[in-house]
Amino acid sequence: MSSGSNKPVRSEHSLGLIQGTAAYLIWGLLPLYFLFLPQISAFEFVAVRIVFSLIFCMLLLLATKQIRLFISMFRDGKTVGRLGLASVLIAVNWTLYAFAILTGHVLEASLGYFINPIVAIVLGVIVLKEKLSRLQWLSLAVAALAVIVLTVGLGRVPWISLGLAFSFGFYGLVKNQVGKSGTALGALTMETLLLTPLSLIFLGWTMFHGTSVFTSVDVPTFALLAISGIITAVPLLLFGGAARRLPLSTLGSLQFLAPIMQFILGLLVFGESMPAERWIGFALVWVAVVLIVLDMVRTPRVGPGPEPKKVS
Repeated sequence: MSSGSNKPVRSEHSLGLIQGTAAYLIWGLLPLYFLFLPQISAFEFVAVRIVFSLIFCMLLLLATKQIRLFISMFRDGKTVGRLGLASVLIAVNWTLYAFAILTGHVLEASLGYFINPIVAIVLGVIVLKEKLSRLQWLSLAVAALAVIVLTVGLGRVPWISLGLAFSFGFYGLVKNQVGKSGTALGALTMETLLLTPLSLIFLGWTMFHGTSVFTSVDVPTFALLAISGIITAVPLLLFGGAARRLPLSTLGSLQFLAPIMQFILGLLVFGESMPAERWIGFALVWVAVVLIVLDMVRTPRVGPGPEPKKVS
C-alpha cells in the first residue's frame, strides 16, 4: 500500500528534477548561442527576442487550447498592470544580459546570477518584512564584502552584475505579487505582448535607417534569430513544471547550475581574464551562496514552489 502510494510522488519528484535541471542547463549554455549571431546590438537582439517569443507563445497557447484562459487575464486590470511592470523589468534584464555577452562580460553576467538569490533575500527583508536567520545575515555580509572587493579590483562598481541581480530580483518580486493569476505560459505571453509594440517600432526604425541586421540577413541567420523565441519560452515552461513538483530548497539549489556553467564558459570558451581580486570576489560570493544553500537545507520547505520566474 505504502509503496504504491509513494510511487507517484517519486515519479513527480523525478520529473521535476529533470525539468528543473533541463531549464537551468539551457540557461547555462545560452552564452554559446550568442557566438553564432551576426553583428547585432543588445537592444535590437532583445527586440527580436520579444517578437519571436510572442509568436512562439501564441502558437503554444493555440496548441494547448489556453487561448480563452489567456484572454480572460485581460479582465483583471491589477494583474495586467503588474505584468506590465514585470515586462519592463525583464526587458531590462534581457538587455543587460545580451550586452554582457555581446561585449565579452560573461563572467560579470554569471556573477549577477550568483548574487541574485542574495538580492531576493534583501528584497524580502525590505519589501516583505521577512525575518532572516543567522546564516542569511552572514551570507549578506559576505556578499557585501565581495561587491566591495570586486569594485576595488575592477576600479568601478560591477554594474552589469548588480543590474542583472536587481532587475531579476524585482521581476521575481512582482511575479510573486501576481500569484497564480492565469498560467505561466499566459503570463509570459502577456509580458511579451505588452513589449511587442515598442519592439516593432524600434525594429522598424533600425530598418528605415539601414542599420538593422535584417537588411542583409540570409535564411540560416533569420532562423537563428527566430530560435530566440524558443530558447526564451522553453526553459521558462520547464521551470514552471519543476516549481510545481519540487520543494523550494531543491529548486533553490538547482538555480546555481546556470551561473556555474556561465562562469566556466566565460573562462574556457570566451577566454575572459580572472585577476587575483576577481578570484577573491567570486570566492566570497560562492561562500555566501553556500551559506544560503545550507540555510535552505536546514529549513526545507515542502510543497509547490513559487510561480516561475525568468532568467536570460
